[in-house]
Amino acid sequence: MSFISSIKEIDTALFLFLNSKHNSFFDLIMFWVSHKYFWIPLYAYFLFISYKHFGKKVWLVVLGAVLVIVFADQISVHAFKEVFLRYRPCHNLLIQAQVHLNDGCGGMFGFVSSHAANTFALAMFLSLLLKNKIKYFGLAIFFWAAFVSYSRIYNGVHYPADIACGAILGMGIGILVFKIYQLLNRKIYNA
Repeated sequence: MSFISSIKEIDTALFLFLNSKHNSFFDLIMFWVSHKYFWIPLYAYFLFISYKHFGKKVWLVVLGAVLVIVFADQISVHAFKEVFLRYRPCHNLLIQAQVHLNDGCGGMFGFVSSHAANTFALAMFLSLLLKNKIKYFGLAIFFWAAFVSYSRIYNGVHYPADIACGAILGMGIGILVFKIYQLLNRKIYNA
């Protein structure tokens, strides 16, 4: 058995184990945790604290946040899902009957998770931005990103490797956009 086959086998076994741990209470919670509109109040809070700490420069923070989401979302789809063509667990005919599917399966392919890429990109960008301004902010926002990402396994639409690789991709994008933010901040505000 090849190394890649072994990794896929471990990934599938871990997915089936984690996905099998469900109940009606968490079905409802994880449905909403995965829903993008559920987090609008949290995004409004991020905007509020950014305005509180950066004042008129908040537009630059918003630009950075938009860039991390757009980059993470588009790269996760076009450079990964459309290249690797790895079926989501809920579309994998070999395990489909064992998958606890909480709310629809989504697109055919799942590597890497766009939810993981998006949330970890935003978490990395904002944690770098606010690390010296709000105590424990980085810890809290990375916990949020991990919680949202885990909901994708719970809901039956991503393998753990989809999540881990999406998180790594997202964090890299978050760092890159933070560097762009710093460059623009220096050029525009001499800060």
